[in-house]
Amino acid sequence: MFFYIFARQYAQFSKQWGHKPPKRKKVSDYKKNISIKRLVSWLWSNSKGARGQAVANTVIGLVDVACQLMWVLACKHAIDIATGIEEGSLVATGILIAMLMLTEIASRAVSRWIHAVTGNKVRNRMRRDVFARLLRCDWLHLQKHHTGDLINRLEGDVAGITTLMTEVIPATIVTGTQLLASFVLLFTMSPLLAVAIFITLPICLVVSRVYVKKMRKLNRDVRDSDSRIQSVLQESLQHKELIKSLEQNDSTEQQLSDLQSRLQSQIASRTKFSLGTYTIIQLGFAAGYVIAFMWGVDSLADGIITYGTMAAYLQLVSLIQRPTMELSRYVPGIVSSLTAAERLYELEDIPVEQQGDAVMFKETAGVRFNNVTFRYEEDKRLILDNFTFDFPPNSCTAIVGETGAGKTTLIRLLIALINPQGGNIELYNAEERHESSTLTRRNFVYIPQGNSLVSGTIRDNLLMGNPDATDEEMREALRIACAEYVHELPDGIDSPISERGGGLSEGQAQRIAVARSILRPGSILILDEVTSALDEVTEKEMLRRLTQSKIGKTLIFVTHRPAVIDYCTQVLRIEKP
Repeated sequence: MFFYIFARQYAQFSKQWGHKPPKRKKVSDYKKNISIKRLVSWLWSNSKGARGQAVANTVIGLVDVACQLMWVLACKHAIDIATGIEEGSLVATGILIAMLMLTEIASRAVSRWIHAVTGNKVRNRMRRDVFARLLRCDWLHLQKHHTGDLINRLEGDVAGITTLMTEVIPATIVTGTQLLASFVLLFTMSPLLAVAIFITLPICLVVSRVYVKKMRKLNRDVRDSDSRIQSVLQESLQHKELIKSLEQNDSTEQQLSDLQSRLQSQIASRTKFSLGTYTIIQLGFAAGYVIAFMWGVDSLADGIITYGTMAAYLQLVSLIQRPTMELSRYVPGIVSSLTAAERLYELEDIPVEQQGDAVMFKETAGVRFNNVTFRYEEDKRLILDNFTFDFPPNSCTAIVGETGAGKTTLIRLLIALINPQGGNIELYNAEERHESSTLTRRNFVYIPQGNSLVSGTIRDNLLMGNPDATDEEMREALRIACAEYVHELPDGIDSPISERGGGLSEGQAQRIAVARSILRPGSILILDEVTSALDEVTEKEMLRRLTQSKIGKTLIFVTHRPAVIDYCTQVLRIEKP
């Protein structure tokens, strides 16, 4: 119910304040008009791990509310006993007040413990689920989103949604209950005072409504700017060598500074607006408290109420106004969280690759292109036009061609990152035949151009190819890849390497990558410029070992090197259409 209420309000605000989308959308500015039903359904389905914590926080909060209301009545009773208005035991009342105090302290301690212990667990679970879906997304559609923006959504937006589900919604339920119960109790004591206090609340609600409308836009602007900063940081660190070599340190710093200044300005605008509305609400609360105080003083002077009732008035007014203030503070959190939900929900529109059981050939497979046609959506130029070619099982093929001819596209088609618009691609051998898809990708082993090692040890990188590989198998793979130098390192195969193979030369990293690919079970090995950093002697020796060793793989080299071509049984020359 609360998901629906919040989503409905958010949709109204979005309709009134949302920007008209430009005719041509940029990925960074992408916005989606989300159906309320779909948004609620998405939030509910992704709240499975948070429901227990949400219920626990709600129950604990309601216990706290009950203690506060009983505290008001107990204090009234104690004062009336002390002033002789009522009969009773001050000791018993004091014990009750102490028990209520201890219960309230205990409930808040439990709430803090739940937040500390389970809050991070819920956030990690949602981040893992969103991350897992991104890994299953269609590669071509995922490329339209910047990596920095995706990281920002995985971090900031996931945190915002978990806060909404585990904290904001339970707190809203508890606060609403406290507001209603306090008003009812005050109404039973003084209907006119309750009505007078209630009259001041619409002012706060009107201000809060305007506040939500404006804050929605301000929060979206802040989140988008934060994503752009994340993108600049991530991209700059990835290409730090390029930035240094082009002497772009100052310009990169300036770019970051400009984005940060813009973010700071947006935060200042948001804060300024928030403080203004906060002040207005505070003035309304102050007026309500003054009304209650003067009402109580006048009634006390006329002998209408007791001192205990006077104290109860002031406490109940506080218990009414405080929840109203808290609800107004929850509004920006709700808006921010729903903005985060909107940003994460946008990722749901990214198509997911075909899922199912992988198709693994028992014997070495080949791959055949049959009249394949392909162009990228944003490119009118055909990359491949009725392209036909056969890579037979156990063959060795060199793919050559000038830059932009379509070699990279061909690789992406081979490993089913993209799909042809015409024709088909099939994997085959003497025993079986299957059309290429994400389910047949396991039969391929791809070594991308450049350094593809990850931080860890050399062993860690080799085991990525085959987690069950023995030391002997790894030693043989290193031999075929001409990477025997590994055994001469101080720690041998357990030698540490940093990010992107730091600590090794480009040529050394390439040979370890080749060894890793040999360990991989897939029978079609695609090597993209894997000898580009090798000297002539090492290059020829590695090619000799790869082509003459019985590794049981179909070899496909993407290369510009004449030496590679000499070791291949066929050559595929790709020209621009």
